[in-house]
Amino acid sequence: MNMHTAYLSLGAFYSLLIAIGALALLMGGGSAMSIVQLGIGALAVVGLWGYTLRRGFMNPRIWRPLAGILAIAVVLQLILVLTAGLSKTDITWMLISAVFSALLVVILFNYGNRDQALWASEADVEGGKTLEALLKRQSPLSAENVTDKRKASVTVGCEGNHYSVRVRREHGGEVEQFEERFNHPATLAFFIEKYTCITADDIAQQNAASKQS
Repeated sequence: MNMHTAYLSLGAFYSLLIAIGALALLMGGGSAMSIVQLGIGALAVVGLWGYTLRRGFMNPRIWRPLAGILAIAVVLQLILVLTAGLSKTDITWMLISAVFSALLVVILFNYGNRDQALWASEADVEGGKTLEALLKRQSPLSAENVTDKRKASVTVGCEGNHYSVRVRREHGGEVEQFEERFNHPATLAFFIEKYTCITADDIAQQNAASKQS
């Protein structure tokens, strides 16, 4: 069994647990807390399937906070095991739940990393390919965007398997500068356009013009 098959099996298992829990609630079993737990569990399973299928579901910003909530739940379960004087059966189920929750913590934390291709739009992917090709020929690259009230400039470089970007923005006499590093060129393209309104095509055109001059 390879890792992908293992994740598929894990996703199917968690989905079955959620389905059983939902059926129990529909039959009148469980409390308000059970509904909350089932909702969190269902959301975690969505993230698990997204990670397994390498597809971006919902928003990447929600997955790491959810991983944090599950991590807190794991710690609380372990504290109960050590201090609450539970029966052997309850301890067994608590430990099983903690193990499976801990696995989800790791998966959802990695899934919530914005710097990967699964969160990129088609435009970001194409922009990333353009930047990657440009940086293979020349590094660093610079470009700017000037309007009546704002000026933004960006310098992009490639350092091994990482991409670096330095942004400078001017507005109303105020200057703002910041730097970031990325592993995936599509994320780099997204970041540059979001914070400077400079596209990969703009960078290509301006650097081609500078060579000609």
